[in-house]
Amino acid sequence: MRKWLIATLAFPVTLHAFAQVKLSGEIIQGGLVLGKTEPSAIVTFDGKPLAVSKQGDFVFGFGRDDSKKHQLDITYPDGNKETTTLTPKKRQYQIQRVEGIAKKIMNPDPKAVARAEKDSQQVRAAREIKTNYIAFAQGFIPPIEGKITGVYGSQRYYNGKPKSPHYGLDYAGKTGDPVKAPANGTVTLYVPDMFYSGGTMIIDHGHGITSSFLHLSDAYVDVGDKVSKGQIVAAVGASGRATGPHLDWRVNWFQERLDPALVLKVIPIK
Repeated sequence: MRKWLIATLAFPVTLHAFAQVKLSGEIIQGGLVLGKTEPSAIVTFDGKPLAVSKQGDFVFGFGRDDSKKHQLDITYPDGNKETTTLTPKKRQYQIQRVEGIAKKIMNPDPKAVARAEKDSQQVRAAREIKTNYIAFAQGFIPPIEGKITGVYGSQRYYNGKPKSPHYGLDYAGKTGDPVKAPANGTVTLYVPDMFYSGGTMIIDHGHGITSSFLHLSDAYVDVGDKVSKGQIVAAVGASGRATGPHLDWRVNWFQERLDPALVLKVIPIK
């Protein structure tokens, strides 16, 4: 039985190595993990198969509040099987409590709620798309060079009731500022007027990894277009329920919401 070896790289990313299997990324709530193994190996995460590319790339991630033990299995062509257990490290998130919010605000218009649910269905469908692209394995760059004004995982309580946590990175900007593709991919969704998120674009990076851009004022690419890392794809705006112009960038592994700040730190596996 061969052993899993763990070596630490530049903070906070870790690299796990086992024979010809490598994992790059932090085992932490909100973390993205890249993997590389023999192309013909079978990889499962909690018993569910992960796609493995012709180059041996695979990927998975952990949600905001994930504290479960996960089992990663690698089965080689010769029948040998190796298993490791991964438990994401717990994090502390920014919590803000606001009292005295008007009842009208706390109970939104049912028509608005119905419209928002329709928007959410479109977004969920786009995040379920599974392709063989491996752009995720090449690393990510920030979509904009603005000041970060909002972070992943933060949450507000209004009149003691918790609202949904924030799942993206907010970048300060001016309306019209260029938004770049953080990695290669294909545009799978663009809606200019979603109720909460306004102009909303989703780019597929492969194997269930997607980028979402919220509150856009314009888009320079269409659904179905292939885009390159660093290509200008949209413009910053204040559409939807935004208090001012900014970019909200989010990263998902299917329906698991990941922390874009951690995604930016993951080192591609050579």
